Amino acid sequence: MQTGEMVTIVHGERELLERTGHLLASATDVACAANDLATWARAQASGELAEAIRTRRPSDVRIRKVYRSALLLDPVAAQGLARDRDRHGAQIRITGDEINETIILDRRLVILAGDVRAGQRSYSVITQPETVQGVTSLFEAAWRSATDLDVYDTRIAEIRRLAPQVLDLLSQGVKDETAARTLGLGVRTYRRRVAELMDALGAGSRFQAGVRARELGLV
Repeated sequence: MQTGEMVTIVHGERELLERTGHLLASATDVACAANDLATWARAQASGELAEAIRTRRPSDVRIRKVYRSALLLDPVAAQGLARDRDRHGAQIRITGDEINETIILDRRLVILAGDVRAGQRSYSVITQPETVQGVTSLFEAAWRSATDLDVYDTRIAEIRRLAPQVLDLLSQGVKDETAARTLGLGVRTYRRRVAELMDALGAGSRFQAGVRARELGLV
């Protein structure tokens, strides 16, 4: 563990829990931003912490989570978000913007997820008030501009259904006219679906969409 002035760098989920587990279990206001379900999952999977969370009633804690839109392209991940909402009373919103993977506890402590090296992720645990306030302001801005899970899920349902086929056709370099015919769509509708899929993946090109899809395990 490396410690600076009101900033502690920890390595791995075990060390993170040793440092913050009691705070995670007792917080009454939790704000979380993540690109996928795996970032914080192992940290929250500790038996002791999981038990403490399970015994909390939804009315005991306010939980807000912002996730990247690409997550909803995976049906299993989409179901996981819905379970999290229903089980813990979490408010969940979806954004297409880049986000920093963050947890904020009671507006007094920030946990920032770092890089993974040798299979272990590092985390910055911050209590410096000005920094906590700044990170909280960024989260609030992301929260205000994000879309409620149910609304976004309804919007993306058709894209999610077609995503595997569209991504497969894109990876083969199939022309739009042929791809549209394969899917039983008009060319303009197909191109609109491709654009919507790229937007959900946060991709600026079809090639980048393929890369992002592979990173997410969608292809």
